[in-house]
Amino acid sequence: MSEPLLFAVALFPFGLVIGSFLNVVIYRFPVMLERQWRHQAEQFLEIEPAIAEQATFNLAIPASTCPNCSSRISAWQNIPVISYLILGGKCHQCKAPIPVRYPLVELSTGLLTAAIGFHFGFTLYTCFALLLTWSLLVLVFIDIDHMLLPDDITLPLLWLGLAIALLKIGPVTLSDAVIGAILGYLILWLVYWGFKLATGKEGMGFGDFKLLAALGAWLGWQALPTVILISSVIGAAIGIIALIFFGGQRGKPIPFGPYLAGAGWAVLIWSQQLNALYLRP
Repeated sequence: MSEPLLFAVALFPFGLVIGSFLNVVIYRFPVMLERQWRHQAEQFLEIEPAIAEQATFNLAIPASTCPNCSSRISAWQNIPVISYLILGGKCHQCKAPIPVRYPLVELSTGLLTAAIGFHFGFTLYTCFALLLTWSLLVLVFIDIDHMLLPDDITLPLLWLGLAIALLKIGPVTLSDAVIGAILGYLILWLVYWGFKLATGKEGMGFGDFKLLAALGAWLGWQALPTVILISSVIGAAIGIIALIFFGGQRGKPIPFGPYLAGAGWAVLIWSQQLNALYLRP
């Protein structure tokens, strides 16, 4: 374990397996939340369910099936990345194309997991940094698909970041983490209300406030300017490119969560290099 490269290589296949599970979370968790919200609304309004009682649906049940032919995906068809290559990117039964995003999520998770292991080494903090990394990946794709950053993920990340600082497990002190959480939420909250008062429109969702608050708790308040700068610049650049070259509609909502998550992870790994670049005279 004294060799960080060997540790990273050992973590890579583990990350691939986690990536396969993250694909399940990315698809199923929003559906679970929608069913939960519908059920709560029906109970609150005291109305009959609009649809019949549905079968159990969670992260474990039912077993994974092809969305086109509903054939069950066997174990050999569910090996991260390898099964996709063996199957030629198509369902074994009906030959319908399998979205390339599935192996990309698995590969990305493997690479990011290995990067965390290489950077932080065989430490307790590595375990928590991996949880943060996997959670950010889930948030990125859920926000892309549904324009949603679930409280069930962002708020536990916030409390976990504060707990790590309290227990002195990571590099951030408790005071820096608390200030980071407060400022992270407050900065985007002020931007939201300033934009709404000026234009009458909502410029971002409350999930963005909570995500930046969580990143502030993990990274400390000192990292917030870098996170905001990176996410804003990249988000603006991609928005302009989409508008010019891909016919993006002016005024169409763009999820900001992926840029916050990406910038936060970059600062987690390269905080010193980014701060040196950012503060260079």
